[in-house]
Amino acid sequence: MNATNDTVVVTGIGATTPLGGDSASTWDGLVAGRSGVVALEEEWAEGLPVRIAARAAVEPGESIPRPQARRLDRSAQFALIAAREAWADAGFSARAGEDPTVAPDRLGAVVASGIGGVTTLLEQYDVLREKGVRRVSPHTVPMLMPNSPSANVGLEVNARAGVHTPVSACASGSEAVGYAIEMIRTGRADIVVAGGTEAALHPLPVAAFANMMAMSKNNEDPQGASRPFDVDRNGFVLGEGSGVIVLESAEHARRRGARVYAEAVGQGISADSHDIVQPEPSGNGIAHALQNLMARNDLDPAEIVHINAHATSTPQGDLAELKAMRKVFGDDMDHMGISATKSMTGHLLGGAGGVETVATLLALHHRTAPPTINIHNLDPEADGDIVRDTARALPAEGRIAALNNSFGFGGHNVVLAFRTV
Repeated sequence: MNATNDTVVVTGIGATTPLGGDSASTWDGLVAGRSGVVALEEEWAEGLPVRIAARAAVEPGESIPRPQARRLDRSAQFALIAAREAWADAGFSARAGEDPTVAPDRLGAVVASGIGGVTTLLEQYDVLREKGVRRVSPHTVPMLMPNSPSANVGLEVNARAGVHTPVSACASGSEAVGYAIEMIRTGRADIVVAGGTEAALHPLPVAAFANMMAMSKNNEDPQGASRPFDVDRNGFVLGEGSGVIVLESAEHARRRGARVYAEAVGQGISADSHDIVQPEPSGNGIAHALQNLMARNDLDPAEIVHINAHATSTPQGDLAELKAMRKVFGDDMDHMGISATKSMTGHLLGGAGGVETVATLLALHHRTAPPTINIHNLDPEADGDIVRDTARALPAEGRIAALNNSFGFGGHNVVLAFRTV
């Protein structure tokens, strides 16, 4: 790596997902091709058209003390767990100001959520109706506000360079990472904790997604329900959890002797301006984000050997993404192994970009592409080198790069690029 003042690196990784309570167990589950989708056994799910979801493998209450948990929405709990792992993984022994290698005024936090504290909002409304005004928690507003996860992570590490919450539906987590890269490149921060989180397993969001025909209703086969690129795909499976990373200027990381996972090459962003829900079917908007990424960053298509696809398992979205990549990369796309990890984790909405950034970084670190599971009958229009069924080794030598694609309702497109150092 030829480090400059603009070079950004990743020095810490953390996650809590349907496959494991930390990044290591999540990675093990991804490489093994294990599904985290389960049947919803709760009474509230009995009358719903969708009764499956990808629950977090480890309940946040196992690591967050009950007095603190009562003041945090579940989405913020997940974010805090992932951030703590990433912070420790980066080699920091204490919060900024207490650790001599971190200056609070040079530390930022950008943690996104697509929906925010929706379970707090709905549960406290039930309390208001059923038990009266005086029983509503005084912590309700700080818990439900969309910036709560980012604010609590910022408080945890003592971030003072800026604490931000981009909200762009299912692209939110990746947009947070992209924003963090720009915070460092523009000189506003030396270190930024960034990622995404979501916790929306509640009857209202489930019913709403189901009624708009966005979710799989394959209740009889939970683990086989999320099947990106399969000809019989019929919607996503809702997941929950968080993925958070620590980004740092290469110079700051070098000064403190930090271990580096990869270079954060940059981001590409665009908007479809096509429909509030449906993706632009030709992939033109996604292609523009990819072109923006390539034009603004020193990245050779020949370096890109892996892509973590957004691939939610919807009929239009999966193909639009592949069409966009073919438009931009042409024949170079044939050597890019494509993994759709939502087939195992489900779709974490605003948390997806964070968790899939973690998966992309670990794929580079271990030089292994996780598989896409549940493809029994590949769509003949799925034009790409899709990693199916079992993990695939990536080139063992030389510098390689990988992309993480994230797209959201409203036509938000974000592509992140990472590269080995």
